[in-house]
Amino acid sequence: MVKKLLCLTFISLFYFSSAQITGTVTNNKGEPLPFVNILIENTYKGTTSNDDGYYELSVTEKKAYTLIYTYLGYKTVKKTVNITTIPFNIDIILEEESVSLSEVLLESEENPANAIIRQTIAKRKENLEKIQSFKADFYSRGLIRIKDAPEKILGQEIGDLGGGLDSTRSGIIYLSETISKIQYLRPDRLKENITASKVSGDDNGFSFNNAQDVDYNFYNNTVEFGNQIVSPIANNAFTYYRYKLEGIFYDENGNLINKINVIPKREFDPVFSGTIYIVEDQWTLYAIELDITGTQARIPAADIISLKQSFSYSKNDDLWALISQSIDFKYGIFGIKGDGRFTAVYSNYEFNTNLSQKDFSAEIVSFDNEANKKDSVFWKQIRPVPLTEEERTDYSKKDSIQIVRESKTYLDSVDREKNKFKLGDVLGYTYNNSYKKYSLGFDIPVSGVQFNTVQGFTTELNLFYTKQLDEFRRYFNANASIQYGFSDERLRATGSLRYKFNNTSRRFLTLSGGTKVEQFNPSNPISPIGNTIASLFFEENYMKLYERRFISLSYSEELFNGFSLFSNISYENRTALFNTTDQAFYPRADQEYLTNNPINPTSTDAPFEDHNIVKFNLSAQINFGQKYLSYPNSKFNIRSEKYPTLVLSYEKGLGATNSDYNFDQIKARLYQNFSIADKGRFSYNIRAGKFFNADDIAFMDYQHFNGNQINVSRRGNYTNVFNNLGYYDLSTNDSYLEMHAEHDFNGFILGKIPGLNKLNFNLILGAHNLSTPDNKPYQEFTIGIDNIGWGKWRFLRFDYIRSYQGGFQGDAILFGLKFF
Repeated sequence: MVKKLLCLTFISLFYFSSAQITGTVTNNKGEPLPFVNILIENTYKGTTSNDDGYYELSVTEKKAYTLIYTYLGYKTVKKTVNITTIPFNIDIILEEESVSLSEVLLESEENPANAIIRQTIAKRKENLEKIQSFKADFYSRGLIRIKDAPEKILGQEIGDLGGGLDSTRSGIIYLSETISKIQYLRPDRLKENITASKVSGDDNGFSFNNAQDVDYNFYNNTVEFGNQIVSPIANNAFTYYRYKLEGIFYDENGNLINKINVIPKREFDPVFSGTIYIVEDQWTLYAIELDITGTQARIPAADIISLKQSFSYSKNDDLWALISQSIDFKYGIFGIKGDGRFTAVYSNYEFNTNLSQKDFSAEIVSFDNEANKKDSVFWKQIRPVPLTEEERTDYSKKDSIQIVRESKTYLDSVDREKNKFKLGDVLGYTYNNSYKKYSLGFDIPVSGVQFNTVQGFTTELNLFYTKQLDEFRRYFNANASIQYGFSDERLRATGSLRYKFNNTSRRFLTLSGGTKVEQFNPSNPISPIGNTIASLFFEENYMKLYERRFISLSYSEELFNGFSLFSNISYENRTALFNTTDQAFYPRADQEYLTNNPINPTSTDAPFEDHNIVKFNLSAQINFGQKYLSYPNSKFNIRSEKYPTLVLSYEKGLGATNSDYNFDQIKARLYQNFSIADKGRFSYNIRAGKFFNADDIAFMDYQHFNGNQINVSRRGNYTNVFNNLGYYDLSTNDSYLEMHAEHDFNGFILGKIPGLNKLNFNLILGAHNLSTPDNKPYQEFTIGIDNIGWGKWRFLRFDYIRSYQGGFQGDAILFGLKFF
């Protein structure tokens, strides 16, 4: 008891020794003003008021301080206070700023806003380069609410989301805070060390809101905001925006501030709308208040996103620096609606330090040990934006709930209810033991019901078991799949055992085996549902199959950052299969099924000799320029758009019962996807390879190229397929070069055509080439329209394709579906 009392006494003394200036900021009507910036004069040390207008400012000693209160649309207040007692309370009332237009501006022949914007654009690069480097303290708070949530989404129960939902199915579903130290070096190096992280309802959790995710610099021509959004002061801004000067006012230092309304010229362009504030003569940003729709940002779930930034001037450094930022958003999808806010505060800047490239590495975010173990006293002292009553309640409630919900008694009671077998579980059931962290069950997927001419109709049963070994995502997984073909009357089964060793190098070991029916092209270019429809309705059995009995061992791991290794060795018995049914819904006299021979579809001969073989594969994947976030016991990789990914592979067939089937192959792949400012995204994918000692190998070991003969695609983009080529027309056992390129203009062209710009369609151009020794080069050229649909549901795409091979080959229209 004495020990506990001493601890409580020490905590109390520690808490009250933190000098606090507190208060509330309101307007003349007594209404609280949120997001008011409060700074100590001539420093970047300060705080921000919360949604209730309440603020807390920590100071280190009792003395006189000059505090500056700034809020857009209100006059700045400068207040000198002499701190004599702790805590010290001072309430502030802000008066609305008088914004006026002078007669000189009104009589100007040119739109005065345009002249201001031109000056600002002319100084854009100079202002961008003023800050070559800096160090700063960073604070972020993220909050996401949900309103009237359904009981289920896509058939899956969502529960109360960790205690976030109340009886009305509404509430906070995510609340977290981050304290970190950041370093920046031009043009794009940003390093962050997170010293404290807090997630409501998860004392082992780590917040995902960090400085990397909210680094929006409007002095760049574009701002990455889901989409590449054109800045209102970009070099080409007048192509996208109109401007209106709403008025002028003076800040506390006598600077004239221009308030300019930013108006998009076209509804669906990747642009903002709202207000920017520009300092006269210096032509720098004073503040921004900009909105963007989810459509413009290419974030379909979002309705509207509002971004506010406030800057403060430093006489010592002669520059304006970002001190606070808020991102408010509203969203709605699948009948779910909600809103949220991410707040960021920057303080204690050190500008143009001696930072250099050697101070930065591929690691862009790291966590201190015990970063997520800070107590409420720590957060009370260091938090620059006080919690609102709603946020305090959420922390208190969920922390209490967590203790209960982690208990064996609670978890067992929940499992007893969930584990009851119901009539709706006939097609799938999962038994959970949440305390011991394992689950097992079965699934009879609707997608398992399919048709092909080898097996006829099929059905499938999947069995699974998963054991989570710790909170760092180590797990063991066992799966089995049983498939029955009603025409060939065969039952086939496969199974696998998979172990994940860690969440840093992501080392996996997988043992699998069984008997299954597979396509000759292991990329499975023909979807089961596509083949089922083509076969039963049109008597086109494009899918060609063989039987594979196998046992396989696979291993993969990221050996070091950006370099991953994948290996597999298998023993296989391959058997040729033949059609067993000619069933069709609409049989035609002039149409009949082809054979199951992909080499000669009119021949009833087997396409290969039944045989055994050992297959070995080794691949190395190099993600050039890859950066990563280091979480305790976890690593999250971030690919760089600036650099491509290279994959080098070696494949060998050995020990075949027919020695002609042994072979070697080396191959390489290079691919990349990147934005070109406001002009859209460009993607390319290049493959090349060479076989050795492979003159008479089995056909499934050839290099196959993804074709498409059903004129329907479910792919997101087409840089891995020839959409007017037969599935096995140009398969090769020699050398090959395959190239794909596609550019999505993302509204850059169609968005500027009157009438068409109302539809919000995207133009896509593509080019594809395939070269093999025994054939003339094959090319496809495509022009497509994407983002077709209505409202948020933009899941359709149409493409016109023209193909050549030593001359014109043919045309095709491709119908693309992207929602399943």
